[in-house]
Amino acid sequence: MTTETAVPPAALAGTDPGAAVDLLRSMLEIPSPSGEEGPLARHLADVMRGWGLTARIDDAGNVIGETPARPGPRIMLLGHMDTVQGQLAVHLEGGRLHGRGAADAQGPLAAMVCAVAAHRGFPGQLVVVGVVEEETPKSRGAVHIGRTLARPDALIVGEPSGWPGIVIGYKGKLDLEYRVGCPATHPSNPVEKATESAAAFWQDVLELLGPEQGHASFATPGATLVGMRGDITEAELEVSIRTPVGFDQDGFVAALRERDQVRGRGGRLAVVNGVRAVEAERRGPVVRALSAGIRSIGGTPRPTLKTATSDMNTLAEVWDIPMATYGPGDSALDHSDEEHILVDDYLRGIAVLTTALGELTTLPTGDAGSAGELGGES
Repeated sequence: MTTETAVPPAALAGTDPGAAVDLLRSMLEIPSPSGEEGPLARHLADVMRGWGLTARIDDAGNVIGETPARPGPRIMLLGHMDTVQGQLAVHLEGGRLHGRGAADAQGPLAAMVCAVAAHRGFPGQLVVVGVVEEETPKSRGAVHIGRTLARPDALIVGEPSGWPGIVIGYKGKLDLEYRVGCPATHPSNPVEKATESAAAFWQDVLELLGPEQGHASFATPGATLVGMRGDITEAELEVSIRTPVGFDQDGFVAALRERDQVRGRGGRLAVVNGVRAVEAERRGPVVRALSAGIRSIGGTPRPTLKTATSDMNTLAEVWDIPMATYGPGDSALDHSDEEHILVDDYLRGIAVLTTALGELTTLPTGDAGSAGELGGES
Protein backbone atom coordinates (compact mmCIF):
# COMPACT_ATOMS: atom_id res chain seq x y z
CA MET A 1 0.00 0.00 0.00
CA THR A 2 1.39 3.38 -0.96
CA THR A 3 0.39 6.72 0.48
CA GLU A 4 -1.34 7.75 -2.75
CA THR A 5 -4.71 6.61 -1.37
CA ALA A 6 -7.70 8.38 -2.88
CA VAL A 7 -8.87 11.21 -0.64
CA PRO A 8 -12.66 11.59 -0.26
CA PRO A 9 -14.01 15.00 -1.33
CA ALA A 10 -14.21 17.73 1.28
CA ALA A 11 -18.01 17.76 1.01
CA LEU A 12 -18.14 14.19 2.34
CA ALA A 13 -15.62 14.47 5.16
CA GLY A 14 -17.14 13.58 8.50
CA THR A 15 -20.64 13.17 7.05
CA ASP A 16 -20.52 10.33 4.53
CA PRO A 17 -20.05 6.90 6.17
CA GLY A 18 -18.21 5.53 3.16
CA ALA A 19 -15.67 8.35 3.22
CA ALA A 20 -15.11 7.87 6.94
CA VAL A 21 -14.56 4.11 6.58
CA ASP A 22 -12.27 4.63 3.59
CA LEU A 23 -10.16 7.00 5.66
CA LEU A 24 -9.70 4.53 8.51
CA ARG A 25 -9.02 1.64 6.19
CA SER A 26 -6.38 3.65 4.32
CA MET A 27 -4.70 4.44 7.64
CA LEU A 28 -4.66 0.81 8.74
CA GLU A 29 -3.06 -0.25 5.47
CA ILE A 30 -0.01 1.93 6.16
CA PRO A 31 2.19 0.20 8.77
CA SER A 32 3.09 2.66 11.53
CA PRO A 33 4.87 0.96 14.44
CA SER A 34 6.52 3.35 16.89
CA GLY A 35 9.33 5.22 15.17
CA GLU A 36 8.01 4.51 11.67
CA GLU A 37 5.01 6.85 11.51
CA GLY A 38 6.32 9.03 8.65
CA PRO A 39 4.30 7.53 5.77
CA LEU A 40 1.07 7.67 7.77
CA ALA A 41 1.76 11.26 8.86
CA ARG A 42 2.23 12.31 5.24
CA HIS A 43 -0.93 10.50 4.20
CA LEU A 44 -2.97 12.18 6.96
CA ALA A 45 -1.57 15.58 6.04
CA ASP A 46 -2.75 15.02 2.46
CA VAL A 47 -6.19 13.92 3.66
CA MET A 48 -6.54 16.92 5.96
CA ARG A 49 -5.62 19.34 3.18
CA GLY A 50 -8.08 17.65 0.85
CA TRP A 51 -10.78 18.10 3.49
CA GLY A 52 -10.16 21.84 3.85
CA LEU A 53 -7.79 21.96 6.81
CA THR A 54 -4.30 23.38 6.90
CA ALA A 55 -1.83 20.67 7.77
CA ARG A 56 1.83 20.29 8.59
CA ILE A 57 4.28 17.81 10.10
CA ASP A 58 6.37 19.13 12.99
CA ASP A 59 9.97 18.41 13.95
CA ALA A 60 8.98 15.37 16.03
CA GLY A 61 6.99 13.83 13.16
CA ASN A 62 3.55 14.70 14.54
CA VAL A 63 0.90 15.66 11.98
CA ILE A 64 -1.15 18.76 12.88
CA GLY A 65 -4.34 19.86 11.13
CA GLU A 66 -6.15 23.12 11.88
CA THR A 67 -9.27 25.02 10.99
CA PRO A 68 -8.93 28.79 10.44
CA ALA A 69 -8.35 30.77 13.65
CA ARG A 70 -11.45 32.77 14.54
CA PRO A 71 -12.57 34.52 17.75
CA GLY A 72 -13.63 31.80 20.16
CA PRO A 73 -12.24 28.78 21.98
CA ARG A 74 -9.28 26.77 20.73
CA ILE A 75 -9.98 23.04 21.09
CA MET A 76 -7.39 20.33 20.54
CA LEU A 77 -8.14 16.72 19.64
CA LEU A 78 -5.06 14.51 19.94
CA GLY A 79 -4.58 10.83 19.15
CA HIS A 80 -1.59 8.68 18.35
CA MET A 81 -0.55 7.30 14.99
CA ASP A 82 1.83 4.62 16.18
CA THR A 83 0.99 1.01 16.89
CA VAL A 84 2.78 -1.89 18.47
CA GLN A 85 4.74 -4.18 16.16
CA GLY A 86 2.96 -6.87 14.19
CA GLN A 87 0.94 -5.84 11.16
CA LEU A 88 -2.44 -7.55 10.74
CA ALA A 89 -4.26 -8.20 7.48
CA VAL A 90 -6.68 -5.33 6.88
CA HIS A 91 -10.14 -6.55 5.94
CA LEU A 92 -13.80 -5.71 6.46
CA GLU A 93 -15.94 -8.64 7.49
CA GLY A 94 -19.28 -8.85 9.24
CA GLY A 95 -19.33 -5.14 10.06
CA ARG A 96 -15.87 -5.32 11.63
CA LEU A 97 -12.82 -3.55 10.24
CA HIS A 98 -9.73 -5.55 11.17
CA GLY A 99 -6.18 -4.23 11.28
CA ARG A 100 -3.37 -3.19 13.58
CA GLY A 101 -4.42 0.12 15.14
CA ALA A 102 -8.14 -0.28 14.43
CA ALA A 103 -8.87 0.18 18.13
CA ASP A 104 -5.56 1.47 19.49
CA ALA A 105 -5.75 4.13 18.38
CA GLN A 106 -6.22 4.93 14.70
CA GLY A 107 -9.96 4.40 14.95
CA PRO A 108 -10.26 7.22 17.52
CA LEU A 109 -7.81 9.40 15.54
CA ALA A 110 -9.70 8.92 12.26
CA ALA A 111 -12.96 9.78 14.05
CA MET A 112 -11.35 13.00 15.27
CA VAL A 113 -10.17 13.97 11.78
CA CYS A 114 -13.69 13.40 10.42
CA ALA A 115 -15.34 15.41 13.20
CA VAL A 116 -12.93 18.34 12.81
CA ALA A 117 -13.37 18.36 9.02
CA ALA A 118 -17.14 18.55 9.58
CA HIS A 119 -16.58 21.70 11.70
CA ARG A 120 -14.38 23.70 9.32
CA GLY A 121 -16.42 26.79 10.17
CA PHE A 122 -15.88 26.39 13.93
CA PRO A 123 -16.12 29.77 15.75
CA GLY A 124 -12.69 29.60 17.28
CA GLN A 125 -10.12 27.04 16.18
CA LEU A 126 -9.96 23.25 16.09
CA VAL A 127 -6.58 21.53 16.12
CA VAL A 128 -6.36 17.79 15.39
CA VAL A 129 -3.04 16.12 16.09
CA GLY A 130 -1.68 12.68 15.32
CA VAL A 131 1.33 12.11 17.57
CA VAL A 132 4.22 9.69 17.36
CA GLU A 133 5.58 7.17 19.85
CA GLU A 134 2.74 6.99 22.36
CA GLU A 135 3.42 3.27 22.64
CA THR A 136 6.92 3.95 24.00
CA PRO A 137 7.89 4.96 27.55
CA LYS A 138 8.81 8.54 26.60
CA SER A 139 5.67 9.54 24.62
CA ARG A 140 7.95 11.73 22.52
CA GLY A 141 5.20 13.10 20.28
CA ALA A 142 2.93 14.36 23.06
CA VAL A 143 5.91 15.75 24.97
CA HIS A 144 6.88 17.77 21.90
CA ILE A 145 3.34 19.08 21.47
CA GLY A 146 3.24 20.19 25.11
CA ARG A 147 6.52 22.06 24.67
CA THR A 148 5.91 23.70 21.32
CA LEU A 149 2.21 24.48 20.92
CA ALA A 150 0.25 27.11 22.81
CA ARG A 151 -2.09 25.77 25.46
CA PRO A 152 -5.58 25.16 24.07
CA ASP A 153 -8.78 25.93 25.98
CA ALA A 154 -9.77 22.26 26.10
CA LEU A 155 -8.37 18.87 25.09
CA ILE A 156 -9.86 15.58 23.94
CA VAL A 157 -7.40 12.68 23.81
CA GLY A 158 -8.17 9.82 21.43
CA GLU A 159 -8.08 6.32 22.88
CA PRO A 160 -10.64 3.49 22.70
CA SER A 161 -13.21 4.12 25.42
CA GLY A 162 -16.14 2.44 23.68
CA TRP A 163 -18.50 4.85 21.93
CA PRO A 164 -20.64 5.46 25.09
CA GLY A 165 -17.59 5.64 27.37
CA ILE A 166 -15.60 8.65 28.54
CA VAL A 167 -12.27 8.12 30.30
CA ILE A 168 -11.91 10.75 33.00
CA GLY A 169 -8.78 9.40 34.67
CA TYR A 170 -5.64 7.35 34.17
CA LYS A 171 -3.10 6.05 36.62
CA GLY A 172 0.37 7.50 36.44
CA LYS A 173 3.41 5.49 35.41
CA LEU A 174 6.93 5.18 36.76
CA ASP A 175 9.37 3.24 34.56
CA LEU A 176 12.57 2.11 36.30
CA GLU A 177 15.77 0.34 35.31
CA TYR A 178 17.93 -1.34 37.95
CA ARG A 179 21.43 -2.66 37.24
CA VAL A 180 23.74 -4.38 39.68
CA GLY A 181 27.16 -6.04 39.41
CA CYS A 182 29.16 -8.36 41.67
CA PRO A 183 32.66 -9.89 41.53
CA ALA A 184 32.88 -13.29 39.88
CA THR A 185 32.60 -16.14 42.33
CA HIS A 186 31.64 -19.80 42.58
CA PRO A 187 27.90 -20.49 42.66
CA SER A 188 28.28 -22.20 46.04
CA ASN A 189 29.80 -19.10 47.65
CA PRO A 190 27.27 -17.76 50.20
CA VAL A 191 27.77 -14.12 49.15
CA GLU A 192 24.86 -12.49 47.30
CA LYS A 193 25.11 -12.84 43.53
CA ALA A 194 23.97 -10.19 41.03
CA THR A 195 20.86 -12.16 40.11
CA GLU A 196 19.98 -12.51 43.79
CA SER A 197 20.49 -8.79 44.36
CA ALA A 198 18.16 -8.03 41.47
CA ALA A 199 15.53 -10.41 42.82
CA ALA A 200 15.86 -8.78 46.25
CA PHE A 201 15.39 -5.34 44.66
CA TRP A 202 12.11 -6.52 43.10
CA GLN A 203 10.97 -7.62 46.56
CA ASP A 204 11.90 -4.16 47.90
CA VAL A 205 9.63 -2.63 45.25
CA LEU A 206 6.71 -4.79 46.32
CA GLU A 207 7.28 -4.21 50.03
CA LEU A 208 7.49 -0.44 49.66
CA LEU A 209 4.29 -0.36 47.61
CA GLY A 210 2.50 -2.24 50.36
CA PRO A 211 0.27 -5.31 50.60
CA GLU A 212 -2.58 -3.69 48.66
CA GLN A 213 -0.48 -3.11 45.54
CA GLY A 214 -1.92 -4.44 42.30
CA HIS A 215 -3.54 -3.44 39.03
CA ALA A 216 -7.17 -4.09 39.96
CA SER A 217 -7.89 -0.70 41.52
CA PHE A 218 -7.46 2.91 40.40
CA ALA A 219 -6.68 3.88 44.00
CA THR A 220 -3.66 1.63 44.58
CA PRO A 221 -0.22 1.35 42.94
CA GLY A 222 0.58 -1.73 40.88
CA ALA A 223 3.99 -3.02 39.79
CA THR A 224 5.00 -5.14 36.81
CA LEU A 225 8.37 -6.81 36.32
CA VAL A 226 8.66 -6.02 32.62
CA GLY A 227 12.04 -7.61 31.97
CA MET A 228 14.97 -9.32 33.68
CA ARG A 229 18.36 -10.36 32.39
CA GLY A 230 21.57 -11.42 34.05
CA ASP A 231 23.88 -13.90 35.64
CA ILE A 232 26.03 -14.20 38.75
CA THR A 233 28.11 -11.10 37.96
CA GLU A 234 25.66 -8.73 36.25
CA ALA A 235 21.90 -8.39 36.34
CA GLU A 236 19.29 -5.92 35.13
CA LEU A 237 15.60 -5.39 35.82
CA GLU A 238 12.96 -3.27 34.06
CA VAL A 239 10.08 -2.33 36.33
CA SER A 240 6.90 -0.43 35.48
CA ILE A 241 4.73 0.93 38.29
CA ARG A 242 1.24 2.32 37.75
CA THR A 243 0.59 4.96 40.37
CA PRO A 244 -2.62 6.46 41.80
CA VAL A 245 -3.49 10.12 42.23
CA GLY A 246 -1.27 11.69 44.90
CA PHE A 247 1.45 9.02 44.77
CA ASP A 248 4.87 10.46 45.69
CA GLN A 249 7.02 9.15 42.83
CA ASP A 250 10.14 11.06 43.89
CA GLY A 251 9.81 9.86 47.48
CA PHE A 252 9.34 6.27 46.34
CA VAL A 253 12.48 6.34 44.18
CA ALA A 254 14.45 7.89 47.05
CA ALA A 255 13.27 5.12 49.41
CA LEU A 256 14.34 2.44 46.93
CA ARG A 257 17.79 3.98 46.59
CA GLU A 258 18.13 4.20 50.38
CA ARG A 259 17.27 0.54 50.80
CA ASP A 260 19.77 -0.45 48.14
CA GLN A 261 22.47 1.59 49.86
CA VAL A 262 21.70 0.24 53.33
CA ARG A 263 21.89 -3.32 52.06
CA GLY A 264 25.22 -2.64 50.37
CA ARG A 265 24.28 -3.81 46.90
CA GLY A 266 25.72 -0.83 45.02
CA GLY A 267 23.06 -1.06 42.32
CA ARG A 268 22.27 1.71 39.83
CA LEU A 269 18.63 2.79 39.72
CA ALA A 270 17.52 4.95 36.78
CA VAL A 271 14.14 6.59 36.18
CA VAL A 272 13.35 6.01 32.50
CA ASN A 273 10.17 8.05 32.60
CA GLY A 274 7.56 9.22 35.05
CA VAL A 275 4.12 10.74 34.58
CA ARG A 276 1.61 11.31 37.35
CA ALA A 277 -1.96 10.12 37.52
CA VAL A 278 -4.69 12.38 36.17
CA GLU A 279 -8.38 12.62 36.98
CA ALA A 280 -10.64 15.11 35.22
CA GLU A 281 -13.73 16.71 36.69
CA ARG A 282 -16.80 14.57 36.08
CA ARG A 283 -18.81 17.74 35.48
CA GLY A 284 -16.15 19.57 33.49
CA PRO A 285 -17.05 21.09 30.10
CA VAL A 286 -15.33 18.41 27.99
CA VAL A 287 -17.04 15.57 29.84
CA ARG A 288 -20.38 17.39 29.57
CA ALA A 289 -19.90 17.97 25.83
CA LEU A 290 -19.01 14.33 25.16
CA SER A 291 -21.93 13.21 27.31
CA ALA A 292 -24.26 15.38 25.23
CA GLY A 293 -22.88 13.76 22.10
CA ILE A 294 -23.47 10.27 23.47
CA ARG A 295 -27.03 11.11 24.52
CA SER A 296 -27.76 12.68 21.14
CA ILE A 297 -27.56 9.25 19.50
CA GLY A 298 -29.39 7.38 22.24
CA GLY A 299 -26.51 6.30 24.46
CA THR A 300 -25.94 6.56 28.19
CA PRO A 301 -22.57 8.13 29.05
CA ARG A 302 -20.23 5.92 31.08
CA PRO A 303 -17.44 7.87 32.80
CA THR A 304 -14.60 5.49 33.65
CA LEU A 305 -11.22 5.43 35.35
CA LYS A 306 -8.43 3.37 33.80
CA THR A 307 -5.47 1.70 35.44
CA ALA A 308 -3.34 2.22 32.32
CA THR A 309 -1.68 5.47 31.14
CA SER A 310 -2.16 7.66 28.06
CA ASP A 311 -1.04 10.94 26.55
CA MET A 312 -3.69 12.58 28.73
CA ASN A 313 -1.24 12.08 31.63
CA THR A 314 1.59 13.62 29.65
CA LEU A 315 -0.30 16.75 28.68
CA ALA A 316 -1.98 17.19 32.05
CA GLU A 317 1.49 17.88 33.41
CA VAL A 318 1.79 21.06 31.33
CA TRP A 319 -1.78 22.16 30.64
CA ASP A 320 -4.25 22.79 33.46
CA ILE A 321 -7.31 22.79 31.21
CA PRO A 322 -10.56 20.84 30.86
CA MET A 323 -9.83 17.45 29.27
CA ALA A 324 -11.05 13.89 28.87
CA THR A 325 -10.31 10.87 26.70
CA TYR A 326 -12.74 9.49 24.15
CA GLY A 327 -12.80 7.19 21.16
CA PRO A 328 -14.70 4.35 19.55
CA GLY A 329 -13.26 0.87 19.93
CA ASP A 330 -12.85 -1.85 22.54
CA SER A 331 -9.68 -1.40 24.60
CA ALA A 332 -9.71 -5.13 25.41
CA LEU A 333 -8.54 -5.67 21.83
CA ASP A 334 -5.51 -3.37 22.16
CA HIS A 335 -2.30 -5.02 20.91
CA SER A 336 -4.09 -8.34 20.25
CA ASP A 337 -4.11 -10.43 17.09
CA GLU A 338 -7.89 -9.97 17.00
CA GLU A 339 -7.75 -6.17 16.90
CA HIS A 340 -10.71 -4.68 15.06
CA ILE A 341 -13.38 -2.01 15.35
CA LEU A 342 -17.10 -2.29 14.73
CA VAL A 343 -17.90 0.02 11.83
CA ASP A 344 -21.17 1.09 13.46
CA ASP A 345 -19.32 2.03 16.66
CA TYR A 346 -16.73 3.97 14.66
CA LEU A 347 -19.47 5.97 12.95
CA ARG A 348 -21.18 6.54 16.30
CA GLY A 349 -17.89 7.86 17.64
CA ILE A 350 -17.71 10.39 14.80
CA ALA A 351 -21.25 11.51 15.57
CA VAL A 352 -20.46 11.89 19.27
CA LEU A 353 -17.36 13.98 18.58
CA THR A 354 -19.15 16.11 16.01
CA THR A 355 -21.91 16.95 18.50
CA ALA A 356 -19.40 17.49 21.32
CA LEU A 357 -17.48 20.04 19.26
CA GLY A 358 -20.72 21.91 18.66
CA GLU A 359 -21.29 21.96 22.42
CA LEU A 360 -17.83 23.43 22.98
CA THR A 361 -18.35 26.46 20.75
CA THR A 362 -19.46 28.45 23.81
CA LEU A 363 -16.54 27.40 26.01
CA PRO A 364 -14.98 30.48 27.63
CA THR A 365 -11.55 31.29 26.28
CA GLY A 366 -8.57 31.81 28.51
CA ASP A 367 -5.07 33.12 28.07
CA ALA A 368 -3.65 30.34 25.94
CA GLY A 369 -0.16 31.52 26.84
CA SER A 370 2.91 29.78 25.51
CA ALA A 371 4.02 26.17 25.41
CA GLY A 372 4.76 24.60 28.76
CA GLU A 373 7.66 22.76 30.33
CA LEU A 374 6.95 19.15 31.12
CA GLY A 375 7.65 18.05 34.64
CA GLY A 376 8.16 14.57 35.94
CA GLU A 377 10.29 13.34 33.04
CA SER A 378 13.65 11.80 33.73
